[in-house]
Amino acid sequence: MILHSNIIGTEGKPLLILHGFLGMSDNWKTLGKKFAREGFHVHLIDQRNHGRSFHSDEFNYEVLVDDLKRYCEHHSLDTVSLIGHSMGGKTAMLFAVNYPEMLEKLIIVDIGPKFYPTHHEQILAGLSAIQEEMLASRTDADDIMKKFVPEPGTRQFLLKNLFWKKDKTLGLRINLNVLIDTVEEIGEALSGVTTYEKETLFLKGSKSEYIQVGDETLIHQYFPKAIIQEVSNSGHWLHAENPTEFFGKALLFLNS
Repeated sequence: MILHSNIIGTEGKPLLILHGFLGMSDNWKTLGKKFAREGFHVHLIDQRNHGRSFHSDEFNYEVLVDDLKRYCEHHSLDTVSLIGHSMGGKTAMLFAVNYPEMLEKLIIVDIGPKFYPTHHEQILAGLSAIQEEMLASRTDADDIMKKFVPEPGTRQFLLKNLFWKKDKTLGLRINLNVLIDTVEEIGEALSGVTTYEKETLFLKGSKSEYIQVGDETLIHQYFPKAIIQEVSNSGHWLHAENPTEFFGKALLFLNS
């Protein structure tokens, strides 16, 4: 099976963008259009069990990388540039060390190669509560999520997973039950000891704790030519919180 994507533009260098856990390709649509206007052939990809891509009981970084490799082969993409956020960044890192010959530019967004403890319990509990109800409005879904996730921005991001089913009730696009069962896979450290020898840009949010000063040594072990830059006034969703600065730094690196 081939991953679903939203492809923007018809020519130019292929640029593939991978969303994070519980996200989808639509999260990147605005920035995708901006990259396309700069001459890139943009592929906004839904990873398995997310967005409009297929559901599967198997979920780990090895299969996510296999999905991406199959996607490139299906679309006859021999060399690509790759942006990956959070979970998508982990997928991108493993893809890079496995298939370095396929990459021209690599940008990792607010994630490192280290192990991260599970920390999505409240979010998953809220989504489970939504899934159990026969909801008829997005307002009802938001009211349920408020009990679990107080931040309006985070709720808005999560509720993009809602869609109208044929019976005119709301459902979730994500394969929630499998994601709950395999949530520990999301935090797994980059496996193996292979290094990626090309330049890599790591962008981190100034208010985010995902990449800390002590993590930079480990990043350089796997990515010896890593460039680590900060995007100001932003947390983990830096591409949404400060899109102008994020886009400028990413574009400069892609064109370098």
